[in-house]
Amino acid sequence: MMIMPVLGLCQEAKKFNKETLLYEGEEKHLSNVRQLTFGGDNAEAYFSFDGSKITYQMRNKEKGMDCDQIYYFDLANSNTKDVAPTLISTGNGRTTCSYFLPGDSLVLYASTHLGNKNCPKDPDRRADGKYVWAIYSDFDIFITDLKGNIKNQLTNTPGYDAEATISPDGKKIVFTSIRSGDLELYTMDVNGKNVKQVTSQLGYDGGAFFSPDSKHLIFRSSRPTTAEEIKEYNDLLKEGLVMPTKMSLYTCDIDGKNLRKITDLPNASWAPFFHPSGKKVIFATNYKATRGLPFNLVMVDLDGTNMEQITYDTMFDAFPMFSPDGKKIIFSSNRNNNGSRDTNLFIADWKD
Repeated sequence: MMIMPVLGLCQEAKKFNKETLLYEGEEKHLSNVRQLTFGGDNAEAYFSFDGSKITYQMRNKEKGMDCDQIYYFDLANSNTKDVAPTLISTGNGRTTCSYFLPGDSLVLYASTHLGNKNCPKDPDRRADGKYVWAIYSDFDIFITDLKGNIKNQLTNTPGYDAEATISPDGKKIVFTSIRSGDLELYTMDVNGKNVKQVTSQLGYDGGAFFSPDSKHLIFRSSRPTTAEEIKEYNDLLKEGLVMPTKMSLYTCDIDGKNLRKITDLPNASWAPFFHPSGKKVIFATNYKATRGLPFNLVMVDLDGTNMEQITYDTMFDAFPMFSPDGKKIIFSSNRNNNGSRDTNLFIADWKD
């Protein structure tokens, strides 16, 4: 699920080099940065199992693309400035969270197109000014081939089913569902069978990814604790909404055991992904911001220590994913957008 950050105050600007696409002297873990998309909102880009392809969601209202749809391209032929990526969702409804299956010929994603072919309405601006996400009840999870032919529907329960990713061993899918009445994590086999509930505490649990050994999960969560927070969460959920402005990261085994909170920062920590070692997590956070921005990538050990800032954008960096061989990282960023609100995809060599 893509987050569109609210406007706010930024940190002191770092010097951005338009040739290297880096903030000079700061982003030491990144090199050979390359911009992959040019315009619109491009996010949640994930590598194929062999690292040669990317699947992602895009919306570009200037080109008549009013609702997020799923695309893919080969990294060897990734000049999306001149060659359009391949649409693999239906073009109807809203989509989110695509991910390659083993073999790299199929992709799963969530879509609302069966409930309504039209783009669902964004939440109205609230009188209280609070920023919310819509949890569209028409979302279900589908599998498509690379020509856009739907091969399977994995979920069909009433309400939200989305945010699915696949384990590195190719055996399991983790996803978020409201089938219990709350937004919890579930796992299932890649054919949609053997569904098991992973989390059960009140609050939104989502955006989960597997560890490199496929035995653990990392996810974002907004878990209310006070009576006021619980009431607000439940009231919003009845409207099909969640408020993602205060989120922390948790890890657990794939059966939900050994649940552990690893961040407790101000504002939102989200979009986590395991470092190739399995001992650290990279994620997006605006914990230094006073009013929403900036979001940057940060890395932390699994015990919550040794936090290190990775990117230094003055607006928005998020959705990091390491390539299967651990040598590259892909992420979404507002950098190099010439002052527009475009969010583009960038790929870089990773240096530990």
